[in-house]
Amino acid sequence: MAAFCRGRHRWKKINCLHIFSRKLTGKYDYDMLVIGGGSGGLACSKEAQLGQKVAVLDYVEPSAKTKWGLGGTCVNVGCIPKKLMHQAALLGTAVKDAQKYGWQIPGTITHDATMAEAVQNHVKSLNWGHRVQLQDRKVKYMNLKGSLVDEHTVRGLNKAGKETILTAKNIVIATGGRPKYPTNIPGAVEHGITSDDIFWLKKSPGKVALECAGFLTGIGLDTTVMVRSIALRGFDQQMAGLVTDYMEAYGTRFAWKSVPNRVDKLPSGALQVTWTNTQTGGEHKDTFDCVLWAVRAPETKALGLDKLGIQLNKETGKIIVGADESASVPNIYAFGDIGEGRPELTPTAIKAGKLLARRLAGQSAELMNYDNVPTTVFTPLEYSCVGLSEEEAEKRHGKDRIEVYHAFYKPLEFTVAERDASQCYIKQVVCERGGNGKILGLHFTGPNAGEVAQGFAMSFCGATYSHLVQTVGIHPTCAEEVVKVHITKRSGLDATVTGC
Repeated sequence: MAAFCRGRHRWKKINCLHIFSRKLTGKYDYDMLVIGGGSGGLACSKEAQLGQKVAVLDYVEPSAKTKWGLGGTCVNVGCIPKKLMHQAALLGTAVKDAQKYGWQIPGTITHDATMAEAVQNHVKSLNWGHRVQLQDRKVKYMNLKGSLVDEHTVRGLNKAGKETILTAKNIVIATGGRPKYPTNIPGAVEHGITSDDIFWLKKSPGKVALECAGFLTGIGLDTTVMVRSIALRGFDQQMAGLVTDYMEAYGTRFAWKSVPNRVDKLPSGALQVTWTNTQTGGEHKDTFDCVLWAVRAPETKALGLDKLGIQLNKETGKIIVGADESASVPNIYAFGDIGEGRPELTPTAIKAGKLLARRLAGQSAELMNYDNVPTTVFTPLEYSCVGLSEEEAEKRHGKDRIEVYHAFYKPLEFTVAERDASQCYIKQVVCERGGNGKILGLHFTGPNAGEVAQGFAMSFCGATYSHLVQTVGIHPTCAEEVVKVHITKRSGLDATVTGC
């Protein structure tokens, strides 16, 4: 997916005496060594420090245009800046709504670069906070790029190329993923940026995925999203359609079923993108101020995994891990975005990292439960879900053995503001028919969707549809609509909510 806007170091010989001594004595520099200082790696290292000698290695290869500090993708170029810029876009809409509520706002509503600096300052404070926490918990932090030598040894390189050899009883890999450029497309690298760069630009990208496209549109930028196949792959596709329908009404343009061919810089400085529509075969061109590539890959290539025979999924490049996050080589573990089949979500990496640390320290045997993990897509109309999509529920249980309760509702906030609520929708996917009514999935589009779904996610520890409808709602809220849903898709009745 792409969004467009207008507006070598040689291997050195390892100290053989050092390794020989280690093998004889069974002693290591550390009990646990974590490669990767993102949310998961930091959580794992801080959790392990009680009674353990722990180190964390973190080195971020700067992108073509950006570098940042400790904390990984979420803190620096992911969840945190994204949500703050999403909030900026929501405030722009709220200012417009305010006039309908009687607020007198003189002049034209405009947006400037104040937001970017404020967001960057907050991110830098988080970078510093993580370093302080590691120091307080006596976790050794080293700004080194780590790679594996054997199942107990890591080679670290600093930015000057100086080598450090470290040993550990257990090695944990939590390097996450990074954006990648489609190097097969002429001009992609020279003229494009990635999501690593969008939050750290010195000026507006001009006229520039879905979350980035959403807040860029929200702050007044002319934005187009090119989609190769479908939006929000892996999510419920009815809900995905509601999200993109709302975005199109909101002002974001989509180039569906399209693949980019090349990017050329014109004498004017504008970027000309040429692409092909895969359905019609037709070629198209348009000019933009900025091209953002929204493609990611796991950070595993520079870790030396092949030398140890660590098994990877050849298609995704991710590490194949067991239920206990163990890799195919003893004493090496991996979790988070680089684990094959794991959700690419910060909270799951944090929780999985903490549980792994406790197991390696002998304090617990609890495994991470990756079922029913809630998440939110922070598009202009937020989408939250937990559990199975309707498609997955049908695949696992059969269409005739599930029931889908649903409702189109109108948030009270939308009424006076006269905002379109046609994509505000709740789907209680999907209750087993003829059984105890176990809830298999819940999907919600609307304001503050993440806040709504977080509370209901706890009910997936065994709640049934009967439990849900017995719950008393909080009025007037959007969340109460979840406990009021009573119309099934099978009935064919109108699912529009009337009354209060």
